[in-house]
Amino acid sequence: MIDLSIKENLDNVLSRIKAAAEKSGRKAEDIKLIAVTKTVDVERIKSVYNYGILDMGENRVQELLEKYDKLSSECRWHLIGHLQTNKVKYIVDKVDLIHSVDSIQLAKEIHSRASKIGKKMNILVQVNVSGEESKFGISPQEVNEFIKIISEYGNISVRGLMTIAPYAENTEDIRDVFKKLYSIYIDIKQKKLDNVSMDYLSMGMSNDFEVAIEEGANVVRIGTDIFGKRDYTKV
Repeated sequence: MIDLSIKENLDNVLSRIKAAAEKSGRKAEDIKLIAVTKTVDVERIKSVYNYGILDMGENRVQELLEKYDKLSSECRWHLIGHLQTNKVKYIVDKVDLIHSVDSIQLAKEIHSRASKIGKKMNILVQVNVSGEESKFGISPQEVNEFIKIISEYGNISVRGLMTIAPYAENTEDIRDVFKKLYSIYIDIKQKKLDNVSMDYLSMGMSNDFEVAIEEGANVVRIGTDIFGKRDYTKV
């Protein structure tokens, strides 16, 4: 069964993804849609799965753990929120991709925990392009050196970059944020570093994903435009 409002929302989102992808000279299938399930109950998440979306993104470790066994094993889980080192052990065997690696300490812990279970953990490096103090991520100036260091950890694989742009009523105001990260992404990709593949550029959410795709994103993280507005004060 599929909740009809969620189906309608997904139809709309995928249509907009297709248009933005074509505007950037790509196809809709070049863009990975991650449904952000923060505060969403399992039954509503099942509607997204039944629609055919298999990639689910959670901000919080506890919520991911609560939902993990209640959904199909075909679901691919993404940890998209800030990850504390002491929480890595709980999710390293459950997620396909960690989007929010922003410190050497965290990278080391992921490598250590992954090595214990014989896994190579896929990660993205979170970059704070806008320099906002309220956001996590390393500075654009530190990215190259940071990636060189963590690429030495054999049980993690650097698969790309992620950012969260500032909120803007007019998304043209933040186009440069996405443009800047795409430039960094291409620069690193061309260096062909060992253990660094730069497959994914994760940027763009409900408010700004079309501009993000136009500027090179191939992963978008969308919650509100799929599930509707949620009251985070109850969490």
